[in-house]
Amino acid sequence: NRHITAPMIWKRTAWMPAKVRQFIQNRVYARSMERWDKLVPQKPQFGERIYKAAAMLSHDNIEAAYVDLTSKWNDPAAVVLGATEPLDYMRDPAWQPAGLKPAEKMIYGDMLSYLPNDVLTKVDRASMAASLEARAPLLDHRLFEYAWQLPLDMKVRQGQGKWLLRQVLNKHVPAQMFERPKQGFAVPVEEWLRGPLRDWAEDLLDAHKLQQQGYFDVAMIRGAWERHLAGTGREAHKLWTVLMFQSWLARWQ
Repeated sequence: NRHITAPMIWKRTAWMPAKVRQFIQNRVYARSMERWDKLVPQKPQFGERIYKAAAMLSHDNIEAAYVDLTSKWNDPAAVVLGATEPLDYMRDPAWQPAGLKPAEKMIYGDMLSYLPNDVLTKVDRASMAASLEARAPLLDHRLFEYAWQLPLDMKVRQGQGKWLLRQVLNKHVPAQMFERPKQGFAVPVEEWLRGPLRDWAEDLLDAHKLQQQGYFDVAMIRGAWERHLAGTGREAHKLWTVLMFQSWLARWQ
């Protein structure tokens, strides 16, 4: 969705003076995510989406907006004590091909990070755990190179992604087979961390333990954990990134 909505928001707001963008952002943040959810109940997680859209208004370029959109924490470097800024290929000229449109820059960023380090990793682990060898035919290098040579409007058109692929499918498959909402494999992390995984998480996020280990800003982590338990704000996926590190550390330390 960010390949479509983020460039659209950017196009409509980038021309605005910084003070105007700040005013709009403040108006969004004046309501909690939960209140936004109640205002627009027909759209799941509307509050989180409008918060992400508002976050884009803080940036002067699409590359910085992309980094913000794809980060669980608003300022990841602040969470880790003594952290330096990570390699940011989205704003490094050595990594960024010239002449890309905003949507293409986001696609390129996902190609370098989200695709290999998230979705393909999870597919490989899940399939190999069941002794299955998964394949990604749309990533055949010849098809991949061809797709990158196509103009953007062959991929995204009138607010819809995968335009060309849809045209091809329409010749062979009934539209109702593919013109439907995307179905992912999300898990209820929020409920788990307040329920069956609460004791496990509390142990890994213990303030004394965090302080002793010296990797994270204890106040930020504990604040997020307490807000999550109180049911205010969307903190679960932020905390999950920390919990994965803590779980790994407990296993191998």
